Amino acid sequence: MKKPLILLPPSEGKAVGGSGPAFTDGSISFPELDADRRRVAAALAAAMDDDALAAKLLGVKGAALESARAANRAVLSAPTQPAILRYTGVLYDAFDYPSLSPAIKKRAAQQVVIFSGLWGAVRAGDPIPHYKLKMGASLAGLGKLNTFWKPSLTAALAPLVDGQAVWDLLPNEHVAAWNPEPGSLRTRISVKFVDEATDPSTGQRKRSVVNHWNKLLKGALVRHVLETQLSDHDGLARFEHPLGYVYDPALTTEARGVTRVTLIAQRD
Repeated sequence: MKKPLILLPPSEGKAVGGSGPAFTDGSISFPELDADRRRVAAALAAAMDDDALAAKLLGVKGAALESARAANRAVLSAPTQPAILRYTGVLYDAFDYPSLSPAIKKRAAQQVVIFSGLWGAVRAGDPIPHYKLKMGASLAGLGKLNTFWKPSLTAALAPLVDGQAVWDLLPNEHVAAWNPEPGSLRTRISVKFVDEATDPSTGQRKRSVVNHWNKLLKGALVRHVLETQLSDHDGLARFEHPLGYVYDPALTTEARGVTRVTLIAQRD
């Protein structure tokens, strides 16, 4: 049986610097995307020359804006480091890659694919430079990036996901960047986290989907899937989330080829 594949978003937070060689064609996974990667890099660099456009595109100000502009101008010449170390957001903090055993790190390199507005998709071990660009951004001549990437990214991932169990942990912005052939995946599993608590105004139990901390909660799940090689959502019954979320099979739904599962925590 094939090993489960895990699809992750990138993070806004990124480590700076790196000691690896600059990007060249064929230096990261899915080289069939290299021509489009260079198109995005060129459009991004051009956008950095317009003060107002750069500020709007990147959503930061002051020193953070100038740092991001410099990084974006240099994406094809800057030093690199593995994507799994470049991304430093809450999902990656919770995943805690540095603490994994060598064997599990090897699995991560093979089984984790990270979507990216600049690169389309990379594997965890691929060397990438520092940059700032959202998948939902629009660039002159290319349009919205998830729409731009959709045809080539779908084609590039097709051989990888064929007959595969895929844990699709992507937010909607990144889900929109690919469109797998119906029935080509063995299973495609998405996950949401729900808190259940008593509504003080009614005294009734109320459930709410976790949005703000969603990525942090997924980090522990990624670690569990890699450690156990879990390829069936029912196996989540044995998952002990560090923050108390448990799998509720009664809340599982199926729609458009996606199995949507829920992990729920009792909060009082």
